[in-house]
Amino acid sequence: MATAVTTSNLSSLWASLGEALRGSHQDYTSGSLTQAIFLLAVPMVLEMFMESLFAIVDVFWVARLGADSIATVGLVEAMLTIIYATGMGLGLSATAMVARRVGEKDREGAAVAGVQAIALGLAASLVMGASGFLFAPHLLRLMGASPAVVAVGTHYARITLGACSVVVLLMLNNAVFRGAGDAAIAMRVLWLSNSINLVIDPCLIFGLGPFPRLGVTGAAVATLSGRTIGVVYQFYRLSRGGEHIRILARQIRVNLQVMARLIKVSVTGIAQMLVPHIAWISLMRIVSVFGSSALAAYTISIRILIFFILPAWGLSGAAATLVGQSLGAGQPERAEQSVWKTGFYNMLVMGGVGVFFILFPGPVVGLFTHDPAIAPLAVACLRIVSIGNIGYAYEMVMMQAFNGAGDTLTPTIINTFGFIVFEIPFAYALAIPLGMRSHGVFWAISISESAIAVAMVLLFRRGRWKEKKI
Repeated sequence: MATAVTTSNLSSLWASLGEALRGSHQDYTSGSLTQAIFLLAVPMVLEMFMESLFAIVDVFWVARLGADSIATVGLVEAMLTIIYATGMGLGLSATAMVARRVGEKDREGAAVAGVQAIALGLAASLVMGASGFLFAPHLLRLMGASPAVVAVGTHYARITLGACSVVVLLMLNNAVFRGAGDAAIAMRVLWLSNSINLVIDPCLIFGLGPFPRLGVTGAAVATLSGRTIGVVYQFYRLSRGGEHIRILARQIRVNLQVMARLIKVSVTGIAQMLVPHIAWISLMRIVSVFGSSALAAYTISIRILIFFILPAWGLSGAAATLVGQSLGAGQPERAEQSVWKTGFYNMLVMGGVGVFFILFPGPVVGLFTHDPAIAPLAVACLRIVSIGNIGYAYEMVMMQAFNGAGDTLTPTIINTFGFIVFEIPFAYALAIPLGMRSHGVFWAISISESAIAVAMVLLFRRGRWKEKKI
């Protein structure tokens, strides 16, 4: 009897997993919350896993080129976070509005909202891309790059920053898919684009086979190629239609009313994303005071952390979709229950990762570098920052819950106080006046993330997000 029950449970699990990977027809505003979280989270986690795998493999190959190349990737990535902030901020509003319309069973409204978000993102990213291309070497110097880093990294920076519209479109289109509940399509997009990058990355960096040897610039070309193909596939799927959303030719037009609502939510959404990214740039600038080795160590350890944080971010994305669709269906209590459940699951994942990195950071860092000037600093960063993992797990889910409800203002205020008012001055004080050097920056990250998580939970419990209209 027990064997039969176990076999039945396993069959049910495999069936649910297959449904999650194919794309589910399920209405997420009814039925089991645990199943809904599973069906949404599995493709989102796998989507973010591939994105994190790209980040880790990219720095794995670039690390073979030396500290200046690693520092180039770290500095440009820090600058690119402004682009990420724009794409993610617009994506927050797109996910919230699309999810709300889907919850209301208004598929036409969901498609129109998606079109307006894509148009806004394209316009903004073209302006930023032109600026990044023209001023790439000056931006590197502004970030504290040495002359050697500027010489090595200018072409990398021009390609990466200049083509940022591809990054923004990739984010926005996937945000539309996730808001609609088509998380499996978003997953397949990133798997396609990043698989291409992973294959040609070492070929272009080292000149394997018929490919030219481009050094660190090759990493930028490989990334751009993979992401461009991913965007082309996204537009194909949007026009063809997923399980929950399809954009028709007649819907591709400017709708000023919808765009105005998107802009209203997006302004604080972009600010919300921009604040932690400004903090990251500022922390990179503080670390750069201590030389290329410290920058390289920080870049390696942060990329390792991203490898695990991004899948957890994918899990928290399920909360945004469920909150938006549940509020659209007039079910605020279901929305709240989904957030607490998702937060608990995310805590288990991030807590386990944190314990592992606290206990065994050395072997992980050893996969990337054995340089005696870099490895010990990377080990320290990995261990110290991981102390704040449980807090970060809840912070991710709560922030996504607010955003899914269309309340982008509350997490923006929390982020402003947490990162700008507290983290940056705290990191500077620990690193320079108090003499802790780069270790002070690492401790500031861990402590500030934990404080932000507490503030997010307290404000979420007040429940005002349930009253937000978008």
